[in-house]
Amino acid sequence: MGDLATLLLLIILLGLGGTWLTLSRARDRAIQEARTRCQQYGLQLLDETVGLSGVRWRRIGERRVVERRYSFEVSIDGNDREAGHLWMIGNTLTALVLPTIELYTPELPDHSDGRANVAQSGNVVPFRRRNGDRDVRH
Repeated sequence: MGDLATLLLLIILLGLGGTWLTLSRARDRAIQEARTRCQQYGLQLLDETVGLSGVRWRRIGERRVVERRYSFEVSIDGNDREAGHLWMIGNTLTALVLPTIELYTPELPDHSDGRANVAQSGNVVPFRRRNGDRDVRH
């Protein structure tokens, strides 16, 4: 029985180590993304770091995936500290909030009735009709 307990403990430790390495790589990618976006928008990334501030489930199509939220601080003119946030799924940036800009990559609904998907831009959030909703005009 001692060999089984040792093996189980070893599997748990390897799982924890793998999870730590995966999250560490994801954090490094988030730092790189925050640095790139701050340079792009003329902001200074303070402390050159980000911190994991939240995790949520997000539905993309028929799948549910984990979306991580990282928080960091930026400066607009060097005399202030403003909060910034970015959301990532895997290594992909899905949303960015900076003091001067908000960028989201909204899900585009799959239209089964033949309508084409139209890319959204700016701060427009697409509304999708729920199944069974009538088209009511006032």
